[in-house]
This record gives sequence, structure tokens and C-alpha cells, in this order.
Amino acid sequence: MTNNQILKGVFLVGFGATSYGMLATFVKLAYHDTGVSGLPFTPAEVIASQFILGILAILLLNAIGKIKKGDAVVNASPREIIQLMVAGTSTGLTSIFYYLAVKYIPVSIGIVLLMQTVWMGVLLEMLLEKKRPSNIKLMAVAVVLLGTALATNLIDSTAQLDWRGLVLGLLAAASFTTTMFTANRVAVGVSSAQRSLYMLLGGAVMVLIFALATQHTPFNYDIFYKWGILLALFGTVIPPLLMNAGFPLTGIGLGSIVSALELPVSVMMAYFVLDEKVIGLQWLGIALIIVAIVMMNVRFKK
Repeated sequence: MTNNQILKGVFLVGFGATSYGMLATFVKLAYHDTGVSGLPFTPAEVIASQFILGILAILLLNAIGKIKKGDAVVNASPREIIQLMVAGTSTGLTSIFYYLAVKYIPVSIGIVLLMQTVWMGVLLEMLLEKKRPSNIKLMAVAVVLLGTALATNLIDSTAQLDWRGLVLGLLAAASFTTTMFTANRVAVGVSSAQRSLYMLLGGAVMVLIFALATQHTPFNYDIFYKWGILLALFGTVIPPLLMNAGFPLTGIGLGSIVSALELPVSVMMAYFVLDEKVIGLQWLGIALIIVAIVMMNVRFKK
């Protein structure tokens, strides 16, 4: 692997992570907007528009790939399709929990809660593989927990955070951990475009159930052109494409470190666009979480 290829991979993963980092701010702006009916857009409308337009875009990409490669395309078997759709349900749950969380708490706090995937991943790996985590991983978990306490401003007794947002943020992290764990183990021989499509379809089932259960007003269809296109591009189309192209060039370790850009980008977007208050101790906590991600992905020499 040449340095130019690695640098190209860093840029691809970095831009993908940056796109993800912008997403929550767009969601928050969509909540503050209204449809032609005069009613504000609901979480069901926001999430449904992203998934529907995202699926259409991925369908188009699959069709283009089929035309270019023809018979060389490896089609998923019925069993792999079912496995991918089941794995994709956690993708839908992540969006539902995360988008609901930022309705109750600041985006800068929501992204920190989502980053709890660092220690949740270590815990899940320990339970499934029945193996004690390395000392470096345990240290990284401790650093994440300290960073989280600072980044969410828990030490300030006057800071009031809605408990619903905190619980939903942690649920989003748990479902995202499941997504990451299964995505690298299910139907790995199938093209990334096909895998994305079937996982999105699985997630769409959860989104449909959520929308039917929570949407009590007429659906605002103008969400599709007002915010849906933007949300689908930055949440469903651009990041997976860039990261799938970039990770093979960077490797998992370097790619994971670069993808941590999502955290500071999300907080900076909230700070500059949404005018959310972020104090110095919170920035320190964010820096500690990034340090923990680096610790877990750098091979330390003895």
C-alpha cells in the first residue's frame, strides 16, 4: 500500500465521518421547520424521508453496478438477504433512538452518548467471545467514561438534562454497537451496495412500525424535498460509500481513528449552527474520547 493510497483512504474516511457529524444538526433544524400544514416536522417524518430516499438512491447505485459489471456481480442468496435485513433492524433503531434523543437534549450531548459504542463494543466482544479485554482496551474504556462525564457536563450540578434524551442516546449507542458488530460478520462476500440496500430495507421495517405508532397527524410530504434529500445524502448515501472505499486503503485501525472526526464535527456544527453552549471542560471530554479511540486502534510496541 503506497502512501498516496493511504492518504486517499484517510480523505475518504474523513469526509464520510464529517458527513455523519453534520447529520444531527440537520435533524435538529428539520424539527424547527414546518410543513405546508403549518405543523412542525415530526421524528417519524424526518426518519421516514431519510430511509425512503436513501433506499431509492442505493437501488439506483445497485442498478448502475449491475449494468457496469453484468454477470460479475455476486448476488446475495435468500439466506444472506434475510440475515442482512435482520442485522439492518438495528440500523433503523439507531436512527429512531438517536433522532428522538436530539429532540430532548443538545446535539453536542447526543453525539457523546452515541460514542459510548467504544466501551459497549468492548463489553459485547467480551460477552460473545468470553475473553478478557486487553489492558489497553480497559484503559480506553476508563478514559471514555471520564471523557463522557466531562463532555456531558455531569460535574455541573446546575446542568439539567432531560432523562428521556439520555436514555434514548444510550439506546442509540447500544443499537449502533450491534450494527457495527453484525455488519462485519454477515454476508461479507456480497457487494457493499447490496449489503447497504438490504440492511436499509431491514431498518425501514422498524421505521415503518415507528411511524405508524407515533404519527398522529397527516403526513407532511414536503419533508422529502425540504430535508429528506439532505438527510439521505449525509446519513445514508455519502458516508457508507466513502467509508467502504476508504477503509480498505487505511486499514481498520487508522480508519477507526480518522472516523472519530464525526465527534468534533458534530459538536462544532451544534456550536456554530445551532448556537449550543459548549464549555471548555466539555471540549476536554471530547478530546479524551478521541484519545481513547486512538488508544484502542494503535498497536503499541512492548
